[in-house]
Amino acid sequence: MISVVIIGSGNVAKHLIKAFLKIENVNLKQVYTRNLEDEALLKSSVSTTSDLSLIKEADVTIIAVSDDAIANISYNLKNAFVVHTSGSVEMKALKNQKNKGVFYLLQSFSKEKEINFSTIPICLEAENKSDLAKLEKLASLLQGNIYHLSSLQRKKIHVAAVFVNNFTNHMYTIAYNICEEHNVPFDILEPLIEETSQKIKNLTPKEAQTGPAKRNDIETIKNHLNLLSKSQQELYLKITQSIQNHGKEL
Repeated sequence: MISVVIIGSGNVAKHLIKAFLKIENVNLKQVYTRNLEDEALLKSSVSTTSDLSLIKEADVTIIAVSDDAIANISYNLKNAFVVHTSGSVEMKALKNQKNKGVFYLLQSFSKEKEINFSTIPICLEAENKSDLAKLEKLASLLQGNIYHLSSLQRKKIHVAAVFVNNFTNHMYTIAYNICEEHNVPFDILEPLIEETSQKIKNLTPKEAQTGPAKRNDIETIKNHLNLLSKSQQELYLKITQSIQNHGKEL
């Protein structure tokens, strides 16, 4: 049995709370939240508090809050082993006086979407082997894929994750707007989206790259630009140039 306290009630925290409550070998001792609605909802299943001075001791205390709040909250914790769940914040940003670590779940968390933890990379970091073993045990109980990453490696992979997730989703948003503007259902693009994501399971991204930028198809690029708004044109040209420049580096 491993005991856990969770600080926070945002998307990551809520998914962890839900998962830990289902695992027999995890004792979720307490959840800290300042959100009165969340506190009311959680009270029936787990002990809650809105006072950091009343935080219970646990094998692992997990801070799952916004990046900007990590330092301040950790400073007020006296627990023996405190970790955060951020991809872009170094372990040393934790200001608690005792042991520190990181329990970073490399996934995009949405409030209403169920999460299968067995498919999620869980990136771990700790100051000593004993604490790392605790995080490994916790990650294994979630059945996640375990990676040992330094703070620098984790920050780098977080930047990569922004490209494959946040930036890609923004491209979907632009495509959605183009479809909507011309009365074409967005789902016409779904097979292409699926094929693109499946393709890189067997090919490297550079091998899978196709399109007018890759082919240097000038006339098609010109035609595309004539169909776009000014802001869309600027983005299209920057991405086209990036694809072409990358091709020259190969």
